[in-house]
Amino acid sequence: MLFLDNKIKKMNNIWEKKEIIIWTQIILNSYEKLLKKPLITRINIDEITQAKNLFNADFVVLSHNNNQDPLYNYGNQKALMLWEMSWEELIKTPSKNTTQPISREEREALLQEANLKGYITNYGGVRISSTGKKYYIKDIILWNLTDNEDKFCGQAATFSQWEELTVNN
Repeated sequence: MLFLDNKIKKMNNIWEKKEIIIWTQIILNSYEKLLKKPLITRINIDEITQAKNLFNADFVVLSHNNNQDPLYNYGNQKALMLWEMSWEELIKTPSKNTTQPISREEREALLQEANLKGYITNYGGVRISSTGKKYYIKDIILWNLTDNEDKFCGQAATFSQWEELTVNN
């Protein structure tokens, strides 16, 4: 765990980068638009503080781009710790690579449903960290991301409940 903590510390306040501040606003604005409630408190808080607060939130937030084979392009600190990756590793990872092969079809169906509705709630599934640890994550909210011109630019997910699965699970 110390190694992972050192990886995270080397990120040099990733939330301060202009492109991360902009992407954080896309995540937060899209969530609020679709789910009609804020993901984090935003009233009277500047954008850089919002980016910092989302990065340090006590729940997982991940997003991927809209490529044919989507790559992660955001993961907050909880996500990086759970996935056991550095920022640099995460943003090179296809999001499908963190799912079990047998659940990829189900995952694709969920992503398509979110594409049609804009979001889905209360689903769960098994995810795999970079070291092979398996987790059952539940009560996931997955939503479409749109930019300021309302163009689809990816999807994001958040959850706060997970359980590490043992070899017998």
